Amino acid sequence: MATLASTPWPYPRWIAHRGAGRLAPENTLAAFRLGAQHGYRMFECDAKLSADGVVFLMHDATLERTTSGHGIGGERPWSELARLDAGGWHSRQYAGEPLPTLANVAHWCIANGCHLNIEIKPTPGTEAQTGRAVAQLAARLWQGRDVPPLLTSFKPQALAAAREAAPDLPRGLLLDQLRAGWLDEARALGCLAVVCNHALWNAATVAEVHGAGLRALSYTVNDEWAAERLIALRTDGIITDRVDLFPPA
Repeated sequence: MATLASTPWPYPRWIAHRGAGRLAPENTLAAFRLGAQHGYRMFECDAKLSADGVVFLMHDATLERTTSGHGIGGERPWSELARLDAGGWHSRQYAGEPLPTLANVAHWCIANGCHLNIEIKPTPGTEAQTGRAVAQLAARLWQGRDVPPLLTSFKPQALAAAREAAPDLPRGLLLDQLRAGWLDEARALGCLAVVCNHALWNAATVAEVHGAGLRALSYTVNDEWAAERLIALRTDGIITDRVDLFPPA
């Protein structure tokens, strides 16, 4: 798979957070389908490992908020996780919606011509293992495709393992604050993007990132004033829950 470092950025500006933001149960195929109905062609999701090594979608370390299960998701086998209700917490309409595997989501995205931002979201203590597994699987699932998924993480160890496992997949460093050496860290990890809390971007930080040949993406942008500011700053990607508010074109 060819590197994207010297090619035009292939991803849309607008990215639907966890499928369709808050309009459907996050990180489910139902959310992806709803986001697509609103015209979105790129989606963000969270990926972690089950106890027996299956890569599946879920944000939290624990199961309680978004499923019918209890305890730490990464400590359960996929046979147990696959039986959970991942939609009933959101609304009655989605009761019974299952947790998807990354393979499920990949097949859906490829079939529908959609792009994916996979946030590597390890259960604490499994950063390298999760980064490696997500990257290896993503490289296999998207093999031969023109536009691979963008792998991102708040965990440098996960990104380093992903780089080792699948160096040609593009990576982005997620930041909730601009710690000392943040840009050097992104470069050292071979990232093509920095993905920040949208409030951290200003003309200087965007110029720094663009000057280093990287892209500037933002999460999670749900207000028009914030989106307008980021567009004026010439940032490259906006992750939003408000698929009903922002037309993605």
